Parts: sequence; structure tokens; C-alpha cells
Amino acid sequence: MRIVFAIALALSLLVLCTDGQAASREQIIVRTPAGDVLVESLTDGVGKARPAVMILSGSKGFGAPAYEEIGRTFRAAGLDTYLVHVLSPADLKSIAGAGNARGRIQYYAKRMPDWIATVRAVVTYLNGQPRHAGRVGVLGISLGAQIAAAASIDRADIGALLLVDGGFPNDEPQRVRSLPPLSLIWGGADTIFPPSIGRKLQTLALGLGGPASLDIYEGAAHDFFLNLAARQARMAHTRAADFFVSQLLRNP
Repeated sequence: MRIVFAIALALSLLVLCTDGQAASREQIIVRTPAGDVLVESLTDGVGKARPAVMILSGSKGFGAPAYEEIGRTFRAAGLDTYLVHVLSPADLKSIAGAGNARGRIQYYAKRMPDWIATVRAVVTYLNGQPRHAGRVGVLGISLGAQIAAAASIDRADIGALLLVDGGFPNDEPQRVRSLPPLSLIWGGADTIFPPSIGRKLQTLALGLGGPASLDIYEGAAHDFFLNLAARQARMAHTRAADFFVSQLLRNP
């Protein structure tokens, strides 16, 4: 059954990828309590140990060419990047066919516990690799940010958390004692998750005693981080890389 699932994941990747570089990504299947998950490595695979950064996509998966550009930016900064397909092919199909926001939100709530378990299992997997031991960061975008935030609550094994245009599910975490060092990147014109959510998250994190920064890109829409035509996108990618370097590379 696991073999069949892995084959299905690989085939779905070929459908989702839109550029030639994506086909050269190294693919890893990680076993988790919620099932097997596809992880794509955007590392060079050689040289000294480097910090690992996991990326969780929004509700459309990893088809956008911007992920390759993010990987190049991170690699140049001394970081290894992993695209974690927390959203399975079945998830992507169900989300696309949900019909409206209410249907999508209901589906997210049903699947969130498995998604959280998957992220935590991949963190454990990467922390167990000699190349990355103890130096894992998590970057989540939109829906991926919601998953990343929930998975990072009270977790000492996540060294840095970066959320792009998304926060906790239901916007109200319960019984949070700690969060990793936090960076928030937000589109100032985001109408799906308004910047007020980012400000509230920053206040929460600072109240817990940890570092938390918020960068709002004025006039930028919800999807600006993945829109290479948006002038602020590459600026935000560099800002993200700098944050992870400051937390993971300089303070291993």
C-alpha cells in the first residue's frame, strides 16, 4: 500500500510541476503516523552540514515557479530547502472541488490533526539526519502557515518559524506556552488574511517572551510571495533567508 501511495505521489508531482528544474528535485518518502509523505529536496547534497528549512505550500501545492527561486535564494544563503507535500494529491483535489470558502474551511478542520502530525514527523526525520541535526526551520505560506503555526506550538525541536500571509487555525490558539523565534511576512493588501492577524500574532509571540518580527509589504496581495512578477517577492524571499540564517546558521 505504501508503495502504491508513493507512486501516486510521484506521478502527481509530474502533473503539478510546470518547469524543467522541478523534475530534477530529489524525492524522499518519509513515513509518518498519518501516512507516507513526499518531501522534495532542493539541496546540493554535498559539503558541510547546513541548516534545513521545510516549506509548506498553500492550498494549490508546489506548482508555482517561485518555489525554485526561493530554493536558490536559500541555498545561496547556506540553507538546505525541503518542500514537504503535507497536502496529498487527494487533499489538493478535495480543496479544489470544495466549491466555496466554507467547504474548504470545513475540510481544513477535518484534516488539520493529520497535517500537524505529518509536519512534526518530518521535523523529527530531518533532525535525525547528521547533515541537519538540531537545526530545522519551518516556513508556511497561507494554508501552510496555518499548519506550520499549529505544528510549532510548544516545540523545542523547531529552531525558527516563518509565516507568510497566514496564522493559527481559527485565529485563536489555546494554551500556548512557547513558540519558536518567529518572523511574519504579510501582504499589506491581503484581503484573505488581513495584516491585523499578523499584528495579533506578533503580539502573542512577544507576550510569550520570544523574538517576533512583522514585515508588511504595502500594496502586496495575498499571493505576492509566490508571484515573481510582484516587485516585493524577491525582497521578501531574501528577508526570509536572512531570518533563517540569523536563527539557524549563526546560532546552531
